[in-house]
Amino acid sequence: MEKLLIVDDSSTMRKIIARSLRQAGFDIGEIVEAENGQAALEKLGEMTVGMILTDINMPVMDGLTFIENIRSNPSWDKTPIVVITTEGAESMTKEAIKKGANNLVKKPFTPEQIKEKLSPYFA
Repeated sequence: MEKLLIVDDSSTMRKIIARSLRQAGFDIGEIVEAENGQAALEKLGEMTVGMILTDINMPVMDGLTFIENIRSNPSWDKTPIVVITTEGAESMTKEAIKKGANNLVKKPFTPEQIKEKLSPYFA
């Protein structure tokens, strides 16, 4: 995969996710980071990514709104989206899947959990 986009308002969490991807053994070229959905949409306007990992709870534009925007754009509507969140409410996680997320990883997570959830998209 040439590029992967990580969207999370915590720079520390973005680094933890990137490190976990590498520890899981995924072959990723460039990791692009954004601090919220709006910033992520701006980055997507400039490049193509092979996968999006996004949080739900973020300022400016939350993950659910971001997913809706992605799925409504024909250029990005097939891009795999995996939500990585602390959100425990089942209603929120069901909403993310309904809006177009392909899978979900709960924080805190291990590299093994990342590998299990993301492997289908690297086949």
